Amino acid sequence: MPFSFGKSQKSPAETVRTLKENVAVLEKLDTGDTKKAEKVVEDISKNLTSLKEVLSGTGEKEPQTEAVAQLAQELYNTNLLISLIENLHRIDFEGKKDVVHLFSNIVRRQIGTRTPTVEYISSHTQILFMLLNGYDNLEVALNCGMMLRECLRHEPLAKTVLLSDEFYNFFRYVELSTFDIASDAFASFKDLLTRHKIMCADFLEKNYDKVFTEYEKLLHSDNYVTKRQSLKLLGELLLDRHNFTVMTKYISRAENLKLMMNMLRDNSRNIQFEAFHVFKVFVANPNKTQPVMDILLKNQTKLVEFLSHFQTDRSEDEQFCDEKNYLIKQIQYLKKTPAAEEAPGS
Repeated sequence: MPFSFGKSQKSPAETVRTLKENVAVLEKLDTGDTKKAEKVVEDISKNLTSLKEVLSGTGEKEPQTEAVAQLAQELYNTNLLISLIENLHRIDFEGKKDVVHLFSNIVRRQIGTRTPTVEYISSHTQILFMLLNGYDNLEVALNCGMMLRECLRHEPLAKTVLLSDEFYNFFRYVELSTFDIASDAFASFKDLLTRHKIMCADFLEKNYDKVFTEYEKLLHSDNYVTKRQSLKLLGELLLDRHNFTVMTKYISRAENLKLMMNMLRDNSRNIQFEAFHVFKVFVANPNKTQPVMDILLKNQTKLVEFLSHFQTDRSEDEQFCDEKNYLIKQIQYLKKTPAAEEAPGS
């Protein structure tokens, strides 16, 4: 039975078309024409509220499947999502929130095992990069970040971003001076590198040098939050079993060990603590490379002394104390290999 919208009420498809027309008008309006712009923005907000009600229902009415299907199909037909994102900065505060709500709900929509909006975005990938580049615009950065993370929940869309040159923009976005935007960008960055484990591991293996050259800059950041978050995420990445190959490569390099040993002595206790969780992977590795072994042996006595007095006020943290004691023993038992003993100048 066809869904009835009543005589005075527009169908969802008509509302989508009207909204598309209003957004087009807003886009072309002269910046001096404020009265007309206010009226169009008001109409856009009304249209968005109507669509929100179709998607989510109201207090009294549940959303109707047929109405939602009609709305979705018209969104795809008119490419309204693209227009809304392009003109997000022109829409008022509440309207922006409604765009995020509309976008997030329509991306989550499923028909059986299919996610039609994910399929639509897969063939209109500019949407992903418009959202990613939204971090450059203070007015819409957080709205774009929310919509981007909704997309990143779906592996095909995450893969598109991860394998693009634009992915490397994240190394700039997480260093932005506006705290909220940098933190939001880091949340998206972390999602990309951790959510879809097998795909992420494959990406990191194939792009190890390029990614970790950029990543190391974050570990040297002057921004405390960026530095701490990056160090914490590094620990998580190395300890994830899916990233075994990446972990093995990272802990084989002496310069990475030196960096962590320096960070153990950072002025910030939190940085020290996160560095400890990366440092322990080097020490616990049963197959240390010779350069790594050489550094540990050269600093053996100092490291045992240092760790014995390292953050002793965390005595209630059993796991930390156990790990610290384990590392002290491992370092104490380190011995030169015969090859190293016979090497000239050793």
